Amino acid sequence: MRIVIALGGNAISKRGETFSAAGQRASIRVAAQSLAAVLAAGHEVVITHGNGPQVGYLALQGGAFPLDVLGAETDGMIGYVLQQELDNAYAPQVNFATLLTQIEVDPKDPAFKNPTKFIGPVYTQAEAAKLSADRGWSIGQDGAHLRRTVPSPRPKRILELEVIKLLLDQKVIVICAGGGGIPVVQKPDGTMIGVEAVIDKDHASGLLAQEIKADAFLMLTDVEGVFAHWGTSDETLIGQTTPDIIELMSFPAGSMGPKVEAACDFVRATGGYAAIGRLADCMGLIAGTTGTRIQ
Repeated sequence: MRIVIALGGNAISKRGETFSAAGQRASIRVAAQSLAAVLAAGHEVVITHGNGPQVGYLALQGGAFPLDVLGAETDGMIGYVLQQELDNAYAPQVNFATLLTQIEVDPKDPAFKNPTKFIGPVYTQAEAAKLSADRGWSIGQDGAHLRRTVPSPRPKRILELEVIKLLLDQKVIVICAGGGGIPVVQKPDGTMIGVEAVIDKDHASGLLAQEIKADAFLMLTDVEGVFAHWGTSDETLIGQTTPDIIELMSFPAGSMGPKVEAACDFVRATGGYAAIGRLADCMGLIAGTTGTRIQ
């Protein structure tokens, strides 16, 4: 079975922990071990990943580079460690490749005027107010935390799609579309240029899963699955559901909302299934025994 597996940025960099190379590697090592079990089961896997925490930390270093360049930098950083840890975790001789992936967006996308994508660490009220005043950053409420928000336009086209297909034909395990891909727009003369945005990783991964005709699309995060009435005394894990049912519910725009939307889009376009759940529960998500399955 061909499966696109999207690793959430907070699944490979634990929420609330101080960002460090050692901490990130430790989290990615856990991810690699979970993915190795999927490979050992004989599935064909394409891996994508988030970069919200990582790109946000780099943006704090002084703002010398725009978000598209920082996205490319984090793609290389995460891809390198993930590829190495996968190689260490999965004994059979296989080939891995990390591919920087440009994804075209619409420069007129309304998301550019309504930043909802959370990036970077959490801030206190005072820190958030200072960053907003000093740097002009948009700050949003991510659950109980305050974090920076940036535009998250919808992906239109994966520029390296044919390269990804060629690699898959050669039985290469591809790590691509990191952080939702590097956001680019096409200028009137036909050339491409990067833009200040972070594409939602789940929408980009869902588009990729459709384009390569995947059988399943998994989104791995740091929570058990999708909950109805999240954050209340009535919260309940949604197990098996359909796009028509789950779309009647409301989910946060900067976190679970895009996952549910991407899952529904994939299921309707392909007839396959999408699942959302914890990184450690990857095999259970495939079996349908854990997390939330949309089919």
